[in-house]
Amino acid sequence: MHFQPSLPRLPIPELQKTCERYLRAQKPLLSEPHYSSLEKMVKQFLATSGPQLQKELKAIDAVNKHTSYISEPWFDLYLKDRKPIPINYNPFLVFVNDPKEGYNDQSIRATNLVISSLRFMKSLRANLLEPEVFHLNPKKSDTQLFRTVTGMLPSSLSWYGAYLFKAYPLDMSQYENLFNTSRIPELNKDRLYHDSSRKHILIMKGGNLFSLNVLDESGTIIDPQTLLICIRFILKHCTKKAEHPVGVLTTENRDQWAIARKHLESIGNIDHLKSIDGSLFNLVLDDVEPTTEWKTVIRQFLHSDGRNRWFDKSFSLIVNKGGMAGLNFEHSWGDGIAVLRYFENIYKDSTQKPCVHPGNVDHNCTPEQLVKSLEFKLDDKAKAFISEADKKYDKTCKSLDVQVYEFNHFGKKLCKVRKISPDYIMQLAFQIAHDKLMGKQVATYESCSTAAFKHGRTETVRPCTVETKAFCKLLNAGNEKNILVLREMIKKCSEIHGQLIKEAAMGQGFDRHMFALNLLAQKNGNIPDVFVDPSYATINHNILSTSTLNSDVLLLGAFGPVVEDGYGIGYSIWNERLGSIVTNYSHSTDGEGFIACMEGALNEIYKILQ
Repeated sequence: MHFQPSLPRLPIPELQKTCERYLRAQKPLLSEPHYSSLEKMVKQFLATSGPQLQKELKAIDAVNKHTSYISEPWFDLYLKDRKPIPINYNPFLVFVNDPKEGYNDQSIRATNLVISSLRFMKSLRANLLEPEVFHLNPKKSDTQLFRTVTGMLPSSLSWYGAYLFKAYPLDMSQYENLFNTSRIPELNKDRLYHDSSRKHILIMKGGNLFSLNVLDESGTIIDPQTLLICIRFILKHCTKKAEHPVGVLTTENRDQWAIARKHLESIGNIDHLKSIDGSLFNLVLDDVEPTTEWKTVIRQFLHSDGRNRWFDKSFSLIVNKGGMAGLNFEHSWGDGIAVLRYFENIYKDSTQKPCVHPGNVDHNCTPEQLVKSLEFKLDDKAKAFISEADKKYDKTCKSLDVQVYEFNHFGKKLCKVRKISPDYIMQLAFQIAHDKLMGKQVATYESCSTAAFKHGRTETVRPCTVETKAFCKLLNAGNEKNILVLREMIKKCSEIHGQLIKEAAMGQGFDRHMFALNLLAQKNGNIPDVFVDPSYATINHNILSTSTLNSDVLLLGAFGPVVEDGYGIGYSIWNERLGSIVTNYSHSTDGEGFIACMEGALNEIYKILQ
């Protein structure tokens, strides 16, 4: 937390600039008459209620200097949504396997990952975890000199020292919610629960729930050999699947789950629920056999059948029979940056400094006394809740399509030669693909972190621009085209996209600002036309929801579509190849068709860049 006190605050953009950026993002999505009408509304907004709302927002921000203007409303956005959280919100990440084959045994991998997770947690709580820093020029700033100089500076000035090295410390406030945290369902709005006094983890197998203390009274980590024996004890003796798996209730609509939970509490399960909510994290031991059929792996980590999951935990560490491991995480408490840092650190620690090894001989310990089974009391009403949730979730999962695609002709290298952003090439491929498939441009979301600011969350980058639309229309028109002209067009589009990313990362996007102004207007009971007009709802109905996570230790990562008629697109960029995982609901969109059009788009882009 060394840099935390001196982190800059998330700026509130100028109202005029936000309105200009909003119109620019709307232009490729609207017909000329509708765009013209929207221009008038925006002009009216700037001349009437806009400045007053901006003034109110700045006044609220001025008296809350400990946080950002977006932090509380953004938490509320998640916690008030009543949709089920698996698929709709919870993303997943899968680790690459341990390079040492014997360490991919389910019990050994699970033990090493749990111990590394506890080391990470203890480093975090002792304030010894190195702060997360974005290095603009790592050769100059990711050095011992940088650490010494910024470490010597008082916390109130340390950010400025980092800035002189062209390095940007990132907000670390989300990290404490990684552990001992759960989302609790309540009617109308959920709440986040955190209890750092708890010393146990939750373990799930076959829908059965167990509690195991992994820290002693003084907070020292349990002997790794004892943990291994306890995990093996569960794997060996828990052979029956739970007849009524309570965890499947976490797949429900949030209000429905809140009602079911209240009933569970009323029939004597309060202590079990508190034990689950306060547990450090959830270790899921799956009976799934190892496979390289990627769609099967994605389904296991993204949604599974819900019976051996507790989706409300801040994160679940999932390990299957072949030792393949990954995370499924609840999204309201934090964003990808905190999760990825934890993910990379525990992979490195568990593979480079494993605590248990193949061939370890079990020592004397009594796992049956250490592992506590959480057996819920269930009446007919509780069983009916579980059965109903199970049926609904099964139907949802069956309607979800998953596509995996890899393009092996080029990657980051060729893009750099052409001085074109690799990220933009992927975004351009999505735009061309949708235009080929449906003949139109749609609202597109690309996630961008604002963690360079105190309590920053995310901002939206809008990859569907006027210039990109013009390129798509020209490319898909089917006439003979000049390659050099097309290449120049891509270069220009890429520069504009780079500018949009820079604006978003620096807190100068328009989406979060408009969101906050609209919330204020709703509270005041006087909503300007600009927010009532259907175009505002349309641009926030993100048909293409996209996000990238690149890491050497990441095998797969993705998420579900955020709207019923949309696509969830997780993508990766390597030196010589490009890849994406696309999810969609088969009853309303065409995942296979989208992938086929994306392949066509990437082939055409490759010709142009070559």
